[in-house]
Amino acid sequence: MNSKGESDEASRGSEASSSNSDTAPSNKENSPGLCTGAGSTTADRMKRAAAKQLIERYFYQLLDGCGNPNCDNRYCASSGEARNLTPNEAAAEAIKLFYKEARLCDSLPNKVPRTEASTCDSSASATCTETNTKDKASKKDKRTESPSSSTSPSQENKAEETNAETSQNVSQHDDYRSLRHNNGAPLTEERMYQLCDECLSSKNLKPLMRALGEAFTQPAILARCFQGKIPDESSNCDKKKKCEKESEAMCSSSDPDKDVDSISGPGLDVSSCRRALQYLSKVPSEYYSSALVTALTTLAEHLEIDLRITKKISMDDAVNCFVIAFEVPDLGCSDYLEIALPALCHAAEHLPLKGQAKLARVWAYECKDSLRHILETLQQLITLRVISTNYTRDFQVQDDESVTMATKLMKIVYYANMLAGVMEPNSLREEPIVIANQFDPLGDALDHLYPLSSLKNTKHAQPDDPLAIELNINVLDARKPYLPFEEFYNEPLSDAIEMETDFTNYKTELSNGKKFAFLKYPFILTAATKSLGLYYENRIRMYSERRVSLLHAVVGAAPSMPFLRLKVRRSHIIDDALVELEMVAMQRALDLKKQLVVEFEGEQGVDEGGVSKEFFQLIVEEIFNPDYGMFTYQPDSHTMWFNPTSFETEAQFTLIGIVLGLAIYNNVILAVNFPMVVYRKLMGKKGSFEDLADWNPDLYNGLKDMLQYNEDDLQEAYYQTFRIGYRDVFGNNIFHDLKQNGDSIFVTQDNKKEFAELYADFLLNSSVATQFAAFRRGFVMVTDESQLGALFRPEEVETLVCGSKNFDFNELEKSTEYDGGFTAESQTIKDFWSIVHSLSLEDKRKLLQFTTGSDRVPVGGLSNLKLVIARNGPDCDRLPTAHTCFNVLLLPEYDTKEKLEDRLMKAISYSKGFGML
Repeated sequence: MNSKGESDEASRGSEASSSNSDTAPSNKENSPGLCTGAGSTTADRMKRAAAKQLIERYFYQLLDGCGNPNCDNRYCASSGEARNLTPNEAAAEAIKLFYKEARLCDSLPNKVPRTEASTCDSSASATCTETNTKDKASKKDKRTESPSSSTSPSQENKAEETNAETSQNVSQHDDYRSLRHNNGAPLTEERMYQLCDECLSSKNLKPLMRALGEAFTQPAILARCFQGKIPDESSNCDKKKKCEKESEAMCSSSDPDKDVDSISGPGLDVSSCRRALQYLSKVPSEYYSSALVTALTTLAEHLEIDLRITKKISMDDAVNCFVIAFEVPDLGCSDYLEIALPALCHAAEHLPLKGQAKLARVWAYECKDSLRHILETLQQLITLRVISTNYTRDFQVQDDESVTMATKLMKIVYYANMLAGVMEPNSLREEPIVIANQFDPLGDALDHLYPLSSLKNTKHAQPDDPLAIELNINVLDARKPYLPFEEFYNEPLSDAIEMETDFTNYKTELSNGKKFAFLKYPFILTAATKSLGLYYENRIRMYSERRVSLLHAVVGAAPSMPFLRLKVRRSHIIDDALVELEMVAMQRALDLKKQLVVEFEGEQGVDEGGVSKEFFQLIVEEIFNPDYGMFTYQPDSHTMWFNPTSFETEAQFTLIGIVLGLAIYNNVILAVNFPMVVYRKLMGKKGSFEDLADWNPDLYNGLKDMLQYNEDDLQEAYYQTFRIGYRDVFGNNIFHDLKQNGDSIFVTQDNKKEFAELYADFLLNSSVATQFAAFRRGFVMVTDESQLGALFRPEEVETLVCGSKNFDFNELEKSTEYDGGFTAESQTIKDFWSIVHSLSLEDKRKLLQFTTGSDRVPVGGLSNLKLVIARNGPDCDRLPTAHTCFNVLLLPEYDTKEKLEDRLMKAISYSKGFGML
């Protein structure tokens, strides 16, 4: 492993020394894990760090050697061929050897001289020879990629800067051996306290820096740092003998790395590690931040090599290294975010699946207090890269490895965050709804000629994430995550993504996994960005169904029906809509996935989106009217719920589910007020006790008080049995036994939790099982092939259905465009916004209804509405008009503000119906 590591590291150093900042993007693949691509400043820092590390290695090799008395490297003090040099002479010679790309014996000669065996033999020489051969071969390959091997001015500048930094410590190199704390032995909490106190009191930085360098550069050492104390088990003779044997081996051996590797410690003590590293933050960060950044970068490179190539490091050791590395306090320097952190993220990608799962569990159960720090650090890295990089068509954000690797690591944090919070049993699942594939012989035959039509019967459902399966976790079970899910959103990234590209990569990744797509990591994207991806998918589906219909018509198999066309009467909108949808569902359910076109009988409105919006609004107003009897109103939560005693058939609830699915499918926002439990149930999670909080707050608080009542007289205080009562829509009392003979079973301290769970299960699941199953079936008939469940959490689905609740008309004003001669400085426009901002919320809703066809705020807020105000002639007595399909408000240029307000209020108050526009 050492020889391979040397070869890779020397290759990277050679490349860094022979490349310049202008070639950084092209060298991205040759420096995995580092911050490459756009931005010459980052590349220069990486090259400078690599050059500095190599020069230090040459420096200590010339002075101290590799520790192998049989070494035949004439540039190594251990070989006997190298002349004795003063520290200053060694520094100058080290720079010359760096230019010559001279041979290096050991992977870290500047830290700990070591050998590959406890006794020096010919194998050490063979190792050096093999390493030298690999170094030369690797350097030859690099020179082939970068033909210019001569020393460039920029290289000289970097070497001079590095020499200046190295010279600060050269004059006191005589104390070098006294500064090797524990000879590379693992750090402990007590040792960290001692080093920090010594640094603060004497201002001597070397002991602390040397100890951190020794620990944080080698995975084998770092994995054994901050180990828990071995318990005293005198009764276990085998363990006692094992400990004695290991202790004896440690004392008799002269190889620190081998000693560390040979001891299987009791495990990482995360609390001890956190205390020690928090104590480190008392030392000014400028004392050690640069050295620690270099050490962490080296650590990441070694971890990547060990995990990806040599497979030498164990999974547990690798996990320990990542846990310790992310416990490091804020270093307060840009190099950490630009160099070390991307390298760590790149190395973490090579953790095996079980290692990722273990890291998630350690972070969840032992590092809760660090989760926010880890998340914020990754968010800073992503945001910094996004706002500082000028992405182009040839280099998009999906190609930026610093961003993509940080996103992959954030997925582990995302699952750890759920595990660290309140999780519910994964057994509370709704029965799956299976929609049988409708056989379409003609469509199947046409697939051979027109492959695009094959989309209609293909399930593009995203497979379950392997890490989620390994952790046995589902976002639906996360009742309350440790950190709010919203903290995982990265808005700069969401704004920077070209959704057309990401959606294409997403579909490609589902099939072969070669493209990176942020839609595969939906937790980092805002609901507005994901809704755009869902919109593209639905539009592709509509286009596919339209082509199939046209092909059917060409061969004479069926009349051309490219759209789902509904013709309804305003006076009988429920009857007409439900009858037509029922016929479509019975004859060919796939027609529900065509683009919806609505026509109101007797009106000349051409549906380009606005007519459909009004159709959905009118049908929702009637369906959810309590007088209709299908839903009941919950006065405490101001929400609608299924009527368990409804006289309507299951088919009508199915058709209402179809309406809800069609609204999402056609990108229409509805004015429905369901409690959150409805969306959780639609996604497949049954209602539970905690869902009562927003379904019926009074009932929830009453049950909560009972559960928290700890006195022995609970039975007398509440006098509650397992028989409950409720009223139907007609006011009749209905009783139900939660258990057999429930009227004779009183609630006590022993069974009160069972009572609360059964009560909630009856109200939210059992009592409305028939109605909800039919409703969900209709919803699934439209959305079964959609990525809705894969991309959106229940809370986001509610936003998708109902829109945002933030009526910020200042955002609308900023995003509005003007046409026909109006500008933002026109007096009529200034008067218009002055009037709008003074309106009540109800009147603002009417204005939205008038201009867009819906009184709901779109996902992402009013800034996404894209309203256009166009001048519609000079001053006149006409009312303002609107094209709701295109969100265009036609506004005459009224002379006075009073006249504008009068005409505008009349227009928005009487806006039902469509005329000739």
